[in-house]
Parts: sequence; structure tokens; C-alpha cells
Amino acid sequence: MKLLAKTMGAIAALAACIASPAAADTLIVEAGSVIMDADSQPSGPMAIVVIDGTIRDILPSDSPDLEVYAVEGSKVIDLSDKTVLPGLIDLHTHLSGDPSGEFWRAATTPPEYFTLIAAKNARITALAGFTTVRDLGSRTDQVTQMLRRATAEGMVAGPRIVTSARTIAIIGGHGDVNGFIEHVNDVLDSGFTCTGAVECAAKVRLASQYGADLIKITATGGVLSQQGRGLEAHFSDEEMRAIVETAETLGLKVAAHAHGARGIEAAARAGVHTIEHGTYLDEQAARVMRENGTTLVPTLMALKGVSEGLDTGTYTPVVEAKIRAVQPLMASLVSRARQFGVRVAFGTDAGVFPHGRNGEEFALMVAQGMSPREALASATTVAADVLGMGDTIGRIAPGFSADLIAVDGNPLADVTVLEDVDFVMVRGRVIE
Repeated sequence: MKLLAKTMGAIAALAACIASPAAADTLIVEAGSVIMDADSQPSGPMAIVVIDGTIRDILPSDSPDLEVYAVEGSKVIDLSDKTVLPGLIDLHTHLSGDPSGEFWRAATTPPEYFTLIAAKNARITALAGFTTVRDLGSRTDQVTQMLRRATAEGMVAGPRIVTSARTIAIIGGHGDVNGFIEHVNDVLDSGFTCTGAVECAAKVRLASQYGADLIKITATGGVLSQQGRGLEAHFSDEEMRAIVETAETLGLKVAAHAHGARGIEAAARAGVHTIEHGTYLDEQAARVMRENGTTLVPTLMALKGVSEGLDTGTYTPVVEAKIRAVQPLMASLVSRARQFGVRVAFGTDAGVFPHGRNGEEFALMVAQGMSPREALASATTVAADVLGMGDTIGRIAPGFSADLIAVDGNPLADVTVLEDVDFVMVRGRVIE
């Protein structure tokens, strides 16, 4: 009986600890104003209660109900002169890369160095206000998978990472090794090129085995690869269908780098979930995207970043010619997508330009016709939906991850305030 009483007493004590907010890691964020989501207006002064990395409550700053949380062990973060809003989401980054036209560095840089670059850029990206990123193509095997784990465990400061790891490409196409003599190409080969439906399906399974959260393919040629041809479809229809169908059996979505209109159309018809870049989007390709529920991730900052390198010796003549060719098309991309009824989500291609400048994408989107509210939604609720995480991130609400940022001013009136973020919390951890 004594043992039973002792056991029951221990259970009761444990239950009391679980029920008490003070027993957990409790943070109270005092905000001058809160934007709960992109559909909301800024509030008055509010307090956001965070317990063990999750938002527990949002209350007026003078609410007596705060007393239950403001007990010994809780911490208060004073943002009473700031606007607090949900952490931002960038659907197209390359954390393990920094901008450079020196393609030959792939042959001189060991993989360990790319891991250090990725860790550096993870912190920079988080400090820029981006608390979740989709990384679409890393430089070496396992670098973003391990960074995903390290940021989740708090070992490395950075955003939540959803990664495709390696990119699946055709042999010699964008995403494969180009520009070297044959034996160097062979040494640098990623192991993720394919020819034919069976082989392409096998590469999807390999990517899944290596821990990819989604599949990234280069459905057309690209601007920065060392070849002057092929901005249209690279994979055959049969190959792309095999990729998408295999990914679906594994519970994975597919993101397709695509520039040319017919390549965009082919990828959307095959069932990819997002088109990255979409430079030559036309009405015919847009119709197929609408019919298949395909979202455009326009990456306007990619063009801005590479354009800054023109006439500086940064890029080879082949690449410079392609940059100049796409400039006028990218200047109207979001406008065309909206005209054709295609959903637009936020992504930048950070790594093509310096990480940390991701927030400059907002002004570029607004310049092409989006309202500040629509631009903010593209990087919060819309992007969260693309990731299938709309019940976890993208808004400030009880039960959601405590991914918070703070800025001066009102981003619904002026999106440029999102280029200068003053405070960032990821999963309840403050990024210093």
C-alpha cells in the first residue's frame, strides 16, 4: 500500500508539472502590434505566449489572463515598439552555394567546405526573417539533409529546412556537370542523371533513400550552365511522368526548374507541383498549369542578382548571352502569371545572389502588380500550403510553430520593411 501511495503521489506530481506552464519552457513575446496572417489587419499591443516552441496563446498585453503564464521561470521578450508577424518562407534556395560565375570551383573545392558554406548561409537566411526554406539542389551528398537535422535540433542556427538534396537532370543538361573535359565530368558526376523512364524512376527512389523531402528536376535548360542551347524541355514526356508517378508513390512532391514555355507545359502536364522560374510562361502553358493545380515560383531576385554581374567578368560569354535574353521576360513574369490565373508563391533562388537579400523579392513582386498583402501571403500562407504545412507554419495562431519575426512599420503598407528584420524566432528559439 505504501508503494502504491508513493507511486500515485509521483504520478500526481508529474501531472501537476505537465499542467503548469511554468514547468515548460515559457516565453512571452510582448508586441506593439501583431499581424496574425496575411489576411489580418495589424492589432493593438499583444502578448504571444510560446511554450516549448509552440504558440499557446495570443492575448491583449493588458489581459489579466496573462498572469497564469507570467510566473517564475517564464521569460519576457520586449518587442513593444515592433510589428510581429509570421516567419517568412522561401521556396527556392541553395544554402550550400554562394554566387559565383567560376563554375570550375566545383573541381577544386572539397565537399566539406560546402557544408560550412551551408551552415553560414542558414544563419544569414534566418536572420533575414526566413524561418522556413525549401532547398532545391545542394552541392554535395547529405549536406542539406544533415543541416536540416542540425537546425531542427538547435545545433546550428537556421531556418526549418525542406530539401530536395540533389537535382535529377538529363545527361549533359542543366543540373549535370558541364564545362570540363571528359574525365573531370566523370569524377564530378552527382549520380542523379538519367535516360529513359525506368532509369529516371530509379533516381527518384535513390533520392528518397538519401533522405530527400521532395524531388527537384531540371525540366529545361538553364541560364547559368555552360551551354548555349536548350531552354526548352529536356526530359521526354514519358520520363517526366515516371518521375512524378514514382515520387507520388513515395509521398513526395516534384519541383521543376523550367524556363521555356513548352517545357513548362510538359512539366505541368506530367503533374509537377511547382514550376521554378517559368521565364517564358505563355497562355497555353498557363492553362495547363491551372488545370493541374501547378504553382509558379518566379524567383525574380535570381535575375536581379545575375544581372548585377553582367559586364564584370563574372560570367562566361555563353552565360552572359542567356542572362540578357531572359531579362525582358522576367520583368513581366508575375504580371503574366496573374493575368493567366496562375497561383504565385514566394521563392528567390538565393545562392545565385548573396543569401540574406531574400526580402528584396517582395518589392519586385509588388512592382509587377501584386499588392503588399498578396506578396506577404505568397511567403506565408500560400508557401505553407505548397509545402503541405499550412497547419503548422505561415500564421500566428495557437498550436502553430513559434516562427516569428519583428519589423519596424507595417509590411501591408510598405513591403520594403521586410528587407530589414529586427528579431527572428524559429521553433521558439531566438536567432542571435
